[in-house]
Amino acid sequence: MKIATFTALSLAVLIGSAAAQTSPKPIGTSGTTTADTATAARASTAADYRLASGDKLRIEVYKDTQLSQSLQVRPDGKITLPLVGDVTAAGRTSMELRDAIATSLKEYIKEPVVTVIVVETMPQLVYVTGEVNKPGPVAINGPLNILQALAMAGGFTDFANRKDIQIQRNGGQMLSFNYKEAVDKDNRRAPLLLQAGDTVIVR
Repeated sequence: MKIATFTALSLAVLIGSAAAQTSPKPIGTSGTTTADTATAARASTAADYRLASGDKLRIEVYKDTQLSQSLQVRPDGKITLPLVGDVTAAGRTSMELRDAIATSLKEYIKEPVVTVIVVETMPQLVYVTGEVNKPGPVAINGPLNILQALAMAGGFTDFANRKDIQIQRNGGQMLSFNYKEAVDKDNRRAPLLLQAGDTVIVR
């Protein structure tokens, strides 16, 4: 009987030890699990998301049903609100747009409370065209600079003018980029970050 009891106890200890080793453990000192970390990362990405043409928004102005609107960001990157008029949305985060609308409304409402809800987003793309090996759309999955976009487009053809690359931005803004200066070893500036809807033109 003693031998049988000892064997049973030993098996129980071994099973308990194995279960402790295979059960998921919290990460860090705050009890954060891998799932919690992934959720936090998604929340951070959402907070950093920059609006683009085609995105559908819900603008809520507290206690004002006439100013509260469901809108879609137009191809020119703007939305239109009563009293405020045209407001640039593309390229801004929802918080930046909220602050811009609230600032404009202060002329008409004392301490306006504005909420911007992103209802639906369009695929985030930039376009690379001209003297590159693989012209076409390039997906944005996080911050994307122009050097990365050019690399994803297969690099330059033999005829490309690398000193005068144009970036056409929503609203008609044109930017210039010099590739040779950007890759110079003495250059300390970070490459230009692209925004959804940008068109990179390599002549």
